[in-house]
Amino acid sequence: MIPMPAGTRIWVACGATDMRRGFDGLAMMVQDVLKKSPYCGHLFVFRGKRADRLKILWWDGTGLCLYAKRLHNCRCCARELIGARRSAPTRREKYQHVPADRMIV
Repeated sequence: MIPMPAGTRIWVACGATDMRRGFDGLAMMVQDVLKKSPYCGHLFVFRGKRADRLKILWWDGTGLCLYAKRLHNCRCCARELIGARRSAPTRREKYQHVPADRMIV
């Protein structure tokens, strides 16, 4: 379990992410697309193309943490977390804030 201080936000990348990316590649995505610092203490969630793999990037105050999870017999659907969208998201809308009580990992 990730100990989240009060005020921590969870950001979910709505599209598929290349799961070969590590700390630097995912941090670069956060900076380029979301215009946020990966060192702000928020959680940034990424899913693979088949939606059976998740990665969470988080700054714990001393360094970046990268959590990885492979789901068995289920898939992560970002639409269920943020609500279904019919139109294609713009570049900035590819990340959505998800309240912690709706986050299922």
